[in-house]
Amino acid sequence: MTPANDIGFLASLALIFTSAAFTDNILLARFLGMCSCLGVSKKVDTSIGLGLAVIFVTASTSAINFLVYKYLLSPLGLGYLRLITFIVVIAAFVQLVEMVIERYSPFLYNSLGIFLPLITVNCAILGISLFMLNKPYGFAQTFAFGAGGGFGWFLAITLIGGIREKVKESALPAGLEGPGITLVIIGIMSLAFVGFSGMVKI
Repeated sequence: MTPANDIGFLASLALIFTSAAFTDNILLARFLGMCSCLGVSKKVDTSIGLGLAVIFVTASTSAINFLVYKYLLSPLGLGYLRLITFIVVIAAFVQLVEMVIERYSPFLYNSLGIFLPLITVNCAILGISLFMLNKPYGFAQTFAFGAGGGFGWFLAITLIGGIREKVKESALPAGLEGPGITLVIIGIMSLAFVGFSGMVKI
């Protein structure tokens, strides 16, 4: 590749990352991964911890699932097994992340509780791997798409966690406490992120 081609290639990766993170945010535009968001976004610390784990799992599994689908399932005519195969790959990576967090950050491990192993069935992660199949991406583009999608989920849940911490200091009507006010926050943030729609399309 010439330097100009290298710059163009890196720019395309940056655009794919930005598009997945902002204009097509997996949580605020697609509303995937809501259960984990509602359960974990009570504090910024736990939101950041789970968000970082999701970035790692999403970026890694989307790239590996791309390779598995393109070079194994598709050539063998086993594309109909993509769902179960993707889930197995995601489960393996979640187990790895769980063991690492338990070893090096017991506090975060206990804070995340049941939602850490539930990353396996986080529809946001599986959704990104499935959306990848509908896009004309190569390996590097798929990795950028997965990393951007994970970062978008991380950004959304961290912002929601920060807002929820501030809201707890305010007097709320009984009907809006807990998940009620969280859904209102997510709705308002979704409207804000809709403003990014159309800015970047890859």
